[in-house]
Amino acid sequence: MKISHFNEGLLSFIEASPSPYHAVKNLSVALEQAGFEQLYEREPWDLEPDGRYYVTRNGSSLIAFTTGDLNLAESGLRMVGAHTDSPCLKVKPTPEIEAHGYHQIGVEVYGGVLLNPWFDRDLSIAGKLSYQSADDLIKSELIDFEKPLVTIPSLAIHLDRKANKERSINAQTDITPILLNTTNSKQSLDFTQLIYKQLQKHCDSDVVKVLDYDLCLYDTQPPALTGLNEEFISSARLDNLLSCYLGLVAMMHNDGSVPTVLICNDHEEVGSRSSHGANGPFLQSILMRIMDGNEEALGQCLDESMLISCDNAHGIHPNFASKHDGQHTPILNKGPVIKYNASQSYATNHETASLFRFLCDQAKVKPQSFVMRNDMACGSTIGPITAAKLGVRTIDVGAPQWAMHSIREIAGTKDAYQLYKVIQEFFQLEELPVERPEYDSEIPV
Repeated sequence: MKISHFNEGLLSFIEASPSPYHAVKNLSVALEQAGFEQLYEREPWDLEPDGRYYVTRNGSSLIAFTTGDLNLAESGLRMVGAHTDSPCLKVKPTPEIEAHGYHQIGVEVYGGVLLNPWFDRDLSIAGKLSYQSADDLIKSELIDFEKPLVTIPSLAIHLDRKANKERSINAQTDITPILLNTTNSKQSLDFTQLIYKQLQKHCDSDVVKVLDYDLCLYDTQPPALTGLNEEFISSARLDNLLSCYLGLVAMMHNDGSVPTVLICNDHEEVGSRSSHGANGPFLQSILMRIMDGNEEALGQCLDESMLISCDNAHGIHPNFASKHDGQHTPILNKGPVIKYNASQSYATNHETASLFRFLCDQAKVKPQSFVMRNDMACGSTIGPITAAKLGVRTIDVGAPQWAMHSIREIAGTKDAYQLYKVIQEFFQLEELPVERPEYDSEIPV
């Protein structure tokens, strides 16, 4: 695959995935087109050699896997993990607010949002909702208004002369989006009725009543290639749909001879504590079923396995270079980043870093390294959580980017593609190139 085709697909995937639910739907469609069969946790499984399967939970997390020759206790698994969620603003359960001639929508902050860039954007609403159907069943449907629907205007500089020096943002009072001007309109706001009408466009007369929803705001500006030579990708949700996409493409282009797993978890941005987050039972449950319930065989399998946790890294910002450790300054378009943290906020250790560097050599890719300054705290990923739950060797890597957790993030056009090439090598690795110690049955006392 050429880099231009890869990036074109990446931008299309991100634009079509304004919520984790849409991301999982698009991942599922792509996998099915590549010959993957959907499995359901409520049903028994009969896995075949060289099988290609995927499972979803909550509609916002997905695990895809290939079985190879099913001798997984000996071969182990080549696993890649990412997450489907991004920091955003979510619509509150009772969002209607009327103030000073305007109808507004109450929102809740999800994750570590960089709030300033959300002002003066053309925002829409997307996500998933549940409704009562005509046959008295509770059904779910994805929804996306697609068009610009709300905005959060900035306060004029004339009303806050110190804005460029001292302005802070109150997440309760300052970021309430405006939906409707009521000055010359008698139209009242019933948000549930609003999404009911939008839903009817997709479900015809099946909808009786909207029961609940999980909806987020998103910027309608599409992703773009920027820079004089189009060397940058500018988009929402690069953290971490970029990693989901490269894992997907590597999985689809894998010939299936080596058993592989792609994990795309929801809720990483809020600690992964959910039934379908990395700190929940989803992955372990699926692996146990792949191993047909054999706990001993699963232990053997994991000892021969490795997880590459892919989540974007902090590229050095030329205007704020002092925020980086001077010896660890990843540059956009200079290759994927190995992320280190002595306190285990990243799961990388010397062994897994060596394995990844070995893979980079095979792919003819030069990796970079990142360590946070000692006087600053770093974030975390699904890597340490999954490593602790499974006991599997794990590394944290990612494409370098700017403006992490902004509504508009920036990455290099080369880095995601280079990381994809490394993952391709990983998915073709029949056994880990790690020397095993010899065990003597007679241990001297």
